[in-house]
Amino acid sequence: MNKEQLFEQIQKKKSFLCIGLDPVLDKLPKHLLKYNDPILEFNKQLIDATHDLCVAYKPNTAFYESRGVKGWETLVNTWKHFPKEVFTIADAKRGDIGNTSAMYAEAFFNEQSSEMSFDSVTVAPYMGEDSVSPFLTHKDKWVILLALTSNAGSKDFQVKQSEDQKLYEQVITTSQQWATSNQMMYVVGATKPEEFQNIRQLAPEHFLLVPGVGAQGGSLTEVCKFGLNSQCGLLVNAARSIIYASNGLDFAEKAREEALLLQQEMEQILVANQLI
Repeated sequence: MNKEQLFEQIQKKKSFLCIGLDPVLDKLPKHLLKYNDPILEFNKQLIDATHDLCVAYKPNTAFYESRGVKGWETLVNTWKHFPKEVFTIADAKRGDIGNTSAMYAEAFFNEQSSEMSFDSVTVAPYMGEDSVSPFLTHKDKWVILLALTSNAGSKDFQVKQSEDQKLYEQVITTSQQWATSNQMMYVVGATKPEEFQNIRQLAPEHFLLVPGVGAQGGSLTEVCKFGLNSQCGLLVNAARSIIYASNGLDFAEKAREEALLLQQEMEQILVANQLI
């Protein structure tokens, strides 16, 4: 999916919602435990209930890898259940030297070898260009580079001043030499709304993946105030507030209700900014 196709989906669904699929077995509705793979059933019902309201899904791979071979099978089968029109993100936060990154890219992009072909993968930039470039060799695939994250520890390094730039600013400016806005996005946390104006000056055309709205307390309105661009340019992620809206038989219905509230707010924002 290229940038124009992603914007088309945003306009069609009147939404720039990304739903994080980060399931924990202990938090699943008890009635799902009768299934051979309760997490897969949980994911499938959530996807079926919400896919018309969001443009992307983002499974965090740690929630699957922690369960060994069975967890990896769940991730593969979850990917197979995604509708073709949604943008898929493997939230793996990989990043290593060339040969290792090349294998990570194969794991998430090469359906022939891994049975998965996500549209994108999150990548940590700390090891530099040769740790990112192997992902960029895959045609029509995206790298989503960690820039300014929503966690409290982001202050330890990301906002440290070095010469005339903060570290996250250096990540954004340097990485634009590696790929264009047609193949690279940035992770920017919703809990840092004051930085969005600055980030848009550094990367006016790039899509931003924005976690932290919902359970983490980020404001959608504040994010959009400076984060929107001419093609929307935002994928706003919500996970716990949607997937754990209920732990009863109605969990998928309640998840849809939460997703709908965000979609309706997003529609108003898109209309107000003449993007639909």
